Amino acid sequence: MTIDKFNFAGKKAIVRVDFNVPLDENGNVTDDTRIRGALPTLKKILADGGAVIMMSHMGKPKGKVNPKFSLKQIVPAVSNALGVNVKFAADCANASAESSDLKMGEALLLENLRFYAEEEGKPVDIDKTSPEYEQAKKAMKVSQKDFAKKLASYADVYVMDAFGTAHRKHASTAVIDTYFDKESRMLGYLMEKEVKAVDAVLGNIKRPFTAIMGGSKVSTKIGIIENLLGKVDNLILCGGMTYTFAKAQGGEIGNSIVELDKLDVALEVIKKAEENGVKLVLGTDCIAADGFSNDAKTQVVPSNAIPEGWMGLDAGPETRKAFAEAIENAKTILWNGPAGVFEFDNFIGGSKAIADSIAKATANGAFSLIGGGDSVACINKFGMSDQVSYISTGGGALLEAIEGKELPGVAAIKAE
Repeated sequence: MTIDKFNFAGKKAIVRVDFNVPLDENGNVTDDTRIRGALPTLKKILADGGAVIMMSHMGKPKGKVNPKFSLKQIVPAVSNALGVNVKFAADCANASAESSDLKMGEALLLENLRFYAEEEGKPVDIDKTSPEYEQAKKAMKVSQKDFAKKLASYADVYVMDAFGTAHRKHASTAVIDTYFDKESRMLGYLMEKEVKAVDAVLGNIKRPFTAIMGGSKVSTKIGIIENLLGKVDNLILCGGMTYTFAKAQGGEIGNSIVELDKLDVALEVIKKAEENGVKLVLGTDCIAADGFSNDAKTQVVPSNAIPEGWMGLDAGPETRKAFAEAIENAKTILWNGPAGVFEFDNFIGGSKAIADSIAKATANGAFSLIGGGDSVACINKFGMSDQVSYISTGGGALLEAIEGKELPGVAAIKAE
């Protein structure tokens, strides 16, 4: 069932949203992007004459109640965005009364799902190496089903609209669906858009295809890098990964971040890129600093000849030119991960250069997909979100989808 074809009149819909939004020290929402992303689905349900029950996680409370991660803090922001006075259930696993009292046209937000370990389905406070862990894990899987069944009992329809958690086999994303028939479970508008965006990149590639992978570690990106080597024409590897590749090729990297146990992996990536005819674009120069701070002294040096006591914190001018060439000629672009320590204003130049090139290519007809928290933060920081084709709300989910893995939160909806 698709959400467009479903009439929610007289129905209570429980919607898995991703309201894991940043808060300031007073509990105020500092970026409501994820709340706004869920609005088309929530408003469709209410406009049809249905009632909506929202469920989400926030942070990592590890199965324990923690006021710091209470969703009660975001009720005013959700109410304001939705245009409805949102009610709140202080215990997501015992909200039968609140859901029963909910009238059509009303909205209810459940407390943080992760206050219960059953949501993630993993035992807490038990050492994974202990003999009891596997037994506890099996017991938890049974409890997870019971937890999902309880959540399902609140509503007539289930809508999955949290792409950011679609790669997790949690109670609210990939177990709850079993308690609804195929006609009563569906993807929300945001999920549909995310799936289509990934398909646009991987299922309908217009060439040249340039992917930009940033971030500090090769280890966290190796799966997607290997998958992309069979798909892209150009692969830009930047950020902290630069120095693992430089070191692997015999370079001197000073105090730069490096994964010494991944040097062989870096060399293998270089070899595979060559075998697949992929142009691998690595940093040739960098902005090096004498300390990890915004106010550190800087100099431009080759990425493979960084002086002792200095560290590479951003892409250099020649590297930025190489990035621009690979991006501006592309027709399909994927960006995940910054080119430097963008949190420091003096080291955002490389990431800004990437964003500028992507905007230029997009204006010339390229399809550009930005995904992953840091890349999205970059685009928002530069005020350029309206100059790219699509910004994904999912970091890990996007990477796993591009890596070719099936997302449990999508597969569950499509299951017979």
